[in-house]
Amino acid sequence: MTTRRMTVSQALVEFLAHQFTVDGAHRERTIAGTFGIFGHGNVAGVGQALKQLSVDEPGLMPYHQARNEQAMVHESVAYSRMTRRRSTFACTASVGPGATNMLTGAALATINRLPVLLLPSDTFATRVADPVLQQLELPHDASVSVNDAFKPLSRFFDRVQRPEQLFSAALGAMRVLTDPVETGAVTIALPEDVQAEVVDVPAEFLADREWRLRRPRPDAGVIAEVVRAIRSSSRPLIVAGGGVIYSDAAAALAAFVEATGLPVGVSQAGVGALAWDHPRFLGAVGATGTTTANRAAAEADLIIGVGTRYSDFTTASRTAFQNPHVRFININVASFDAVKHGSAIPVVADAREAIVELTTALAGYRVDADFESDYSRAKRQWNAVVDEAFTPRGRDLPSQTEIIGAVQKASDARDVLICAAGSLPGDLHKLWRVRDDLGYHVEYGYSCMGYEIAGGIGAARADATRDAIVMVGDGSYLMMHTEIVSAVAEGIKFIVVLIQNHGYASIGHLSEDVGSQRFGTRYRFAGSDERLPVDLATNAESLGIRVIRVEPGPDAIADLAAAVASAKASATATLIHINSDPLLYSPDGGGWWDVPVAQVSTLDSTQQARAHYDVNRASQRPYVGPAPTG
Repeated sequence: MTTRRMTVSQALVEFLAHQFTVDGAHRERTIAGTFGIFGHGNVAGVGQALKQLSVDEPGLMPYHQARNEQAMVHESVAYSRMTRRRSTFACTASVGPGATNMLTGAALATINRLPVLLLPSDTFATRVADPVLQQLELPHDASVSVNDAFKPLSRFFDRVQRPEQLFSAALGAMRVLTDPVETGAVTIALPEDVQAEVVDVPAEFLADREWRLRRPRPDAGVIAEVVRAIRSSSRPLIVAGGGVIYSDAAAALAAFVEATGLPVGVSQAGVGALAWDHPRFLGAVGATGTTTANRAAAEADLIIGVGTRYSDFTTASRTAFQNPHVRFININVASFDAVKHGSAIPVVADAREAIVELTTALAGYRVDADFESDYSRAKRQWNAVVDEAFTPRGRDLPSQTEIIGAVQKASDARDVLICAAGSLPGDLHKLWRVRDDLGYHVEYGYSCMGYEIAGGIGAARADATRDAIVMVGDGSYLMMHTEIVSAVAEGIKFIVVLIQNHGYASIGHLSEDVGSQRFGTRYRFAGSDERLPVDLATNAESLGIRVIRVEPGPDAIADLAAAVASAKASATATLIHINSDPLLYSPDGGGWWDVPVAQVSTLDSTQQARAHYDVNRASQRPYVGPAPTG
């Protein structure tokens, strides 16, 4: 057997450079490159290996410098989403705080079922110099390090305590990264001494290796059951989730609903499954849904979930589906999701494969003409509401809805919108008029403040043929904006629309709804109602990005549209700063979100909020689906 004498880090880096994902006729590198911030825990191990490979075989494993460890995980996840989970990055961090800075990113990746490879450095395996700098010491368990915190957040975890363990750890990591069911954060903890230790590496370990994405077809008997259920229903509704996007099933879904007349509502992750103006598209469903989709959900006697995990926002905290006879057909590659809501017919299969087979099996079927006419009329009514909400009012401080409308109008069909937290995701879910299946990128599984800018860079890195447009509020911007420096350093073009409302607008609104009177949600001097003199535009400018300031005034929306056009025409990254009025809200779509209100309070506002909460909670259905009849 031919072997090469290498350090553990050298072997791992070269191994990763030779892994490929195959999805049908599509083949690309599983690990597109490595993000890293170096410290004493990885500079002599993974850092040395990356440098050596860049000299010996330039371009084989691209390295990208990050400014924040959490942000580099977010960027990797965004890249993965844009590649339909076919490709991602490795992220190397030093011991201690460098490693634990990646924990939030790990949680986000796993919750969103998006692959990322984390390589946190660990303290000495030999313990020869314990306790070392940044080491956690627990008197009752000497084997624990801070990296054990990755275990509940990772779909795969291993710690390479000896050089020989690298081979099984690396192969195990790749298995999970390329598994549509199991994927998420994959963590290999690397003790700093082991990183630099030598190992004899079989040549086969370093050869090109292909990992084929599984696209399981549904069982024939199950498809027959689904067909009978659809044919016997009177008001069916498809709820499309992120699985439609990841399985590249948008075209198949369009063909399916064009043939059958079945209407479609979408979760946050499912926006893009159909274009906004498709006749069968009813828009967002759930807590931040449209009146059209939410009415269809409330009246539906059959819900056909495709690639959705049914978060509380999608189900409006289990108040969305009010028909007492509603049944669920859940098509999902993961059985865990396929059986949710007491699914009458769980279909464990790839979304695209299932849709294609259903299209054939339902040949000749079409929903009732009156039902089709009814939801089409409701769709037109909601579109008119949005048109009106997008109309500029000439205020000095425009509403967030007007800002969304201006950005929408100035964007191109293939541009991708990036967002994650605050009030923007809810407004975008029901208002954004998506025209491309990869055109909407809102991270709402973890809804992580600070994801937006790093995510926008990741999306731009994944596809330079479309503009990545980040919409972010001042709260999220202040959480994590330093990756702007990375974009400037690498010449990555993306656009940031920074909306300043001088506080936490989303939680301020929610605080009001639960009777807490916006307590602690405004950016003010302590003990005063005077705004802080924070200049975020100048802050961004200091990081090297081009900044366009949209000044308050009656022409603010027109100026914003012009600024977006200018940013799109530019070859470099641009940040557009605009102020908004946080008390002007978007059109209500009739959804509800369960945020418990204090049962006892001396505040009148809280008492009133509790009474309203009890009314909404009365329509909640803890167990939605009826028992299977088979």
